[in-house]
Amino acid sequence: MLLSGGVDSATAAALTARDGFALYALTFAYGQRHAAEIEAARRVARALGVARHEVLTIDLRAFGGSALTADIDVPKDRTPEAMAHGIPVTYVPARNTIFLAFALGWAEVLEASDIVIGVTAIDFSGYPDCRPEYIAAFEQMATLATRAGVEGRQRVRIRTPLIRLTKAEIVRAGTAAGVDYSLTLSCYEPAPDGAACGRCDACALRRKGFVEAGVPDPTRYRR
Repeated sequence: MLLSGGVDSATAAALTARDGFALYALTFAYGQRHAAEIEAARRVARALGVARHEVLTIDLRAFGGSALTADIDVPKDRTPEAMAHGIPVTYVPARNTIFLAFALGWAEVLEASDIVIGVTAIDFSGYPDCRPEYIAAFEQMATLATRAGVEGRQRVRIRTPLIRLTKAEIVRAGTAAGVDYSLTLSCYEPAPDGAACGRCDACALRRKGFVEAGVPDPTRYRR
């Protein structure tokens, strides 16, 4: 289970656990501006009682190219229309491909047939590696690239329980599954004390989801 500590990954993890799977959680310290999400991932992992939680360090600041890994301003106060067009500067080049590759390696060792990622292609920031066609392509590659797949013993599935859900539907599903959203963090530029900025795309999508779901948002916002 790729676990970032945000709403989507926490919800996907809770839904997967509810389906009877044992969770092996994988979180990345990749040099992200919002490194506070790593502690959020640890909180969520403890709450879900995962079988094992690994936090791997890979420094994508060496490449930069994103407002999350380089000295580039995080966009603020964007309208829903603006967020619906183009790929924003918060996109980290090939991030999900990198993360899923690590997850695939661990899955082979665990002899696990399922990798879970909390991507959604409805209320999202336009990232190309959140689309269903990308997930299908990676799943096909995983079968070609693994010993178990080549030997025909096991086909790896990339599970995306949220991919067709709006943010409001995700919040409702997670609430029904018992997710404590006060443990999570979505903000791209939180304050040193962990308070969310309330103005970045991630905060805007989160707030929209809670409002439309009719569920109180437990996030501490700076404004």
